[in-house]
Amino acid sequence: MAKVGAQRAAELTGKSKSTIQRAMNSGKLSYELDANNRRIIDVSELDRVFGLESQGAPKTEAPASASVETELQRASEMIEMERMKMKVKMLEDQLAMTEERLDDMTSQRDMWQKQAQQVLLTSQYSQQQAEELKAELKERDERAKAQRQKMMEERMKRMQGQNQNAPAKEPENKNFQSLWKRIKGDKGTKAAKTKAA
Repeated sequence: MAKVGAQRAAELTGKSKSTIQRAMNSGKLSYELDANNRRIIDVSELDRVFGLESQGAPKTEAPASASVETELQRASEMIEMERMKMKVKMLEDQLAMTEERLDDMTSQRDMWQKQAQQVLLTSQYSQQQAEELKAELKERDERAKAQRQKMMEERMKRMQGQNQNAPAKEPENKNFQSLWKRIKGDKGTKAAKTKAA
């Protein structure tokens, strides 16, 4: 039968190399020395002491199923990582939109606040102008009233002056009026005489 070294014996039996060497040292496992003075073991002796592992399908299936499991685990982790990346991207987009809305609302608020201040200033200015106009009109009225008063006083003085001069002129007035009556009276009598005739 075939003879193998300690390393190959470990592979065939599924044991460690040190276990094979301890078995040889204790005499549990018989061996021979080759031309290079290395210990070699007959495969039938390995099978008798430890039993051989089948070298066919089961041995390859275990690593294959383990590698499939590993690949599935890796794929699952990658899918989860992609899902998390998408979620992070979506949240970043939402945050950007929220910030944009906030900036827009802030600029609108500033604009409305500026307009309100302008309206307030305009109304205050208009009120101030109205008060100034009212004061100016009142001042004009007072000046006009004072001027009328002054004119009235001057007229009164003139009239008083005329009244003091009036007795001297009154006879002239009376003469004028009597002359007028005479003229009218003469014409009236002449007109009456012509009608009677």
